[in-house]
Amino acid sequence: MTDNTTAGKLADLRAKLELAKEPGGEKAVAKRAKKGICSPRQRLEMLFDPGTFVEVGALVKAPGAGETGYGDGVVTGHGLVHGRPVAAFSHDQTVMGGSVGEMFGRKVSALMEWAGKLGCPMVGINDSAGARIQDAVTSLAWYAEMGRRNDLLSGLSPQVSVILGKCAGGAVYTPANTDILVGVEDKSYMFVTGPDILKAVNGEDTSAEDLGSAHNQARWGNIHHVAPDEQAAFEWVREYLQYMPSSTHEKPPVINPGLEPEITESDLALNEFMPDNDNAGYDMRDLIVRLFDDGSFHEIGELFAPNILTGFSRVDGHSVGIVANQPSVMAGTIDTDASEKATRFVRICNAYNIPLIFLVDTPGILPGVAEEAKGTIRRSGKFLYAYVEADVPKITVVLRKAYGGAYAVMGCKQLGADINFAWPTAKIAVMGAESAAVLLTRRQTEGLSVHDADKVRRDFIDFYNVMMANPYLAAEKGYIDAVIEPAQTRLQLRKALAQLRDKQVLRAPRKHYLMPI
Repeated sequence: MTDNTTAGKLADLRAKLELAKEPGGEKAVAKRAKKGICSPRQRLEMLFDPGTFVEVGALVKAPGAGETGYGDGVVTGHGLVHGRPVAAFSHDQTVMGGSVGEMFGRKVSALMEWAGKLGCPMVGINDSAGARIQDAVTSLAWYAEMGRRNDLLSGLSPQVSVILGKCAGGAVYTPANTDILVGVEDKSYMFVTGPDILKAVNGEDTSAEDLGSAHNQARWGNIHHVAPDEQAAFEWVREYLQYMPSSTHEKPPVINPGLEPEITESDLALNEFMPDNDNAGYDMRDLIVRLFDDGSFHEIGELFAPNILTGFSRVDGHSVGIVANQPSVMAGTIDTDASEKATRFVRICNAYNIPLIFLVDTPGILPGVAEEAKGTIRRSGKFLYAYVEADVPKITVVLRKAYGGAYAVMGCKQLGADINFAWPTAKIAVMGAESAAVLLTRRQTEGLSVHDADKVRRDFIDFYNVMMANPYLAAEKGYIDAVIEPAQTRLQLRKALAQLRDKQVLRAPRKHYLMPI
C-alpha cells in the first residue's frame, strides 16, 4: 500500500533517486567493474569542478522500461569547468548498452538547446553501440534530431566529444560534427559498423583494433587527441576549454598576462636557433615553447599530418591559434592531409575569434600522382580559402623556407595577413635554389663536363640564395612588414596582437558554398 504521507513521499523520492544512480543494479555494476570502466557519473566528475555537477532528467525512462530503465542510457546535466558553465552528457552502458532511444534523444537534444540558449560549451561522453535496434526508426529519428542540434551549436559554442568504449554508427556520426574528438589509448574505438557485422555483411575479417582503434582513428584524422587514460583525457578537455570562449560572443579567459616583458636569455638563444644548413631539420615545437607564454602548446591532431602542427597557446595571456610547418617531418612540405588539418583548425579559430599565428618553414606543396588523386588541388585551395575567409587577427613569421604555393597558403600578405615578419634566415622565392638551378642553368651546362656543370650550378645556387631568395626583396615591396632578429620575436608578437585586438572586418551577408573539407 502506498504511503501518502509527506514522509512516505520523501522516502519514495529517495528510493527512486537511489535506483536512478545505478539503474542496472548490482549485476550491471559488477559487469562494469569486470571491464574496468568508469560509471557515467564518475566520468562527469572527472570533467567538472568538484561538487558543481547538476543532473537533469535522472528519472526519465522509456514507457514500460521498469526500474532498470531510469535515465534511458544517458546522464545529462551541467556544471562548471574552471568556474565557467559547461553542459555535458555521458552514456550509461548499463541501460540498454547506452543505445539511443526516444527518451535518450529527448534528454540530449534538450540539453543541447539549453547550451545554445545559455551560450556555453557542450561536451559529449560517448560509450555506445549506436542505435537501439528494438526502437527501429524512432532511434534513427532521434539521432537525426541530435545531429540537427549540432548545427545549432556549431560556431556558437565549443563542442567536444570524448570517445570511450566501442562506438559505432550514430554514436560516431554526431561526434564527427563536433569541433574536437578525444580518445583513450586501448579503450576508444570508432567505426561506422563493427567488425562482427562487417564480417557478416561483406566477409571482411578484421579486428576492432585495425578497424577503429583510437590510435588509427587519430592517424586518419578523426580523433584529435589520444590520452593514456580517462583521467588524462578529461584533464586535456578541461585545458582545451581554457583556451576557448564560452561562446562566439565572448572572449577566452586571459591567463597570466604580462609575463617576461623584456628580452630574456631564452629569447637571445633564438639568434642561434636556426641551423646554417638549409636542409637541416629541427623540431618546431622547440621553437613554439620559446615564443609563447609559459612554454605552453595545446596541440590538436598530433598524429594526423605531423608535417604541420596546429594547436593553441597564449601571447600576453590571450589565446592564439598556431599553424606551423614541421621541418622534422617531410621537411615541412604541405600535403593533402596537412591542408585538410590546417583548414579545419583555421575555421575553428575563426569561429571563436581566436587570433592566428603562422610559423613558416616549408619547401612547398607536395607534388605527385598520389597527391593529385587525393585532391590536393581542391584541398590546398580550401586551406587558402579558409585563411582568406578568417577575419580574426592574422600574423605570419617566415622563419626559413617559404617557396611557391606554400608561401601563399601559409599566411602571405596578399591573402590578408595583418602583419608579416621574417627572420634574416628567411628564403622567399618561387622555388628553392637547387630546383631553380636545374631549370635555369640547363643551357649553360650543355656540353660541359660533370665537374664544370656542377660548378656552374653551385655558383648559381650561391647567387640565388644571396640575391633572390632573401627576405629583403619581399620587404622592399612591402610584402614583409619587418625583418626582425629572432630574439625579438616573442615581444614583437605581443605588440602586434595588442595593436590588432580590436580588429573588425565588415562583410556583406552571404552563404558560403565551399565546405571545410
